[in-house]
Amino acid sequence: MTNMSGTNTTGRTASKDRATKETTIEASLDIDGTGTVDVSTGLPFFDHMVEQLGRHASFDLMVHAQGDLHVDAHHTVEDVGIVLGGCLAEALGDKRGIRRFASMLLPLDEALIEVALDLSGRPFLAYEVEFAPDAAGLGSPPFDPQLAEEFWRAFATAGHLTLHIRRREGKNTHHMLEAGFKGVARCLRDAVRIEGAAIPSTKGSL
Repeated sequence: MTNMSGTNTTGRTASKDRATKETTIEASLDIDGTGTVDVSTGLPFFDHMVEQLGRHASFDLMVHAQGDLHVDAHHTVEDVGIVLGGCLAEALGDKRGIRRFASMLLPLDEALIEVALDLSGRPFLAYEVEFAPDAAGLGSPPFDPQLAEEFWRAFATAGHLTLHIRRREGKNTHHMLEAGFKGVARCLRDAVRIEGAAIPSTKGSL
């Protein structure tokens, strides 16, 4: 049983609360912020990644999550993606005037990650970032690098966006994950930019 509520105030902002038997999450997002972040999920490495998303997108972002980490980190990571994606979709509203598309290659030392996204209204994730079979979890409690895909899938689905993330180069797990979060953040920063007054679609809606 999931209870999820959302509010939309003036400007491109949103806040959401989500409570299940597995997690309790509250989040807020201001698309036109300055990169102020406040993230606490019980997973320090994941906190670091979500902070990169806010800072490099220049979003004001708050996420407070409590989850059943004694069982698995999966529930917390996925549910944070659901709530943040929902905040993004709500804050964008009808998406009038936005640039909509963005793509880039982002390097971080030996890692090079390609990101492309479309604020299309059509949820889709293509994720091709492979890690060594024995790649260790990061931080304490450990963040399994495979969970990044679950986060992005939840974020893209709840945020109604098309998202592609691919590894071009990279060996270091931390570098590849962080380059992905920074790349998505920078693309979001570009795609949400207001550059007109019309809805950027021949259909008249997104």
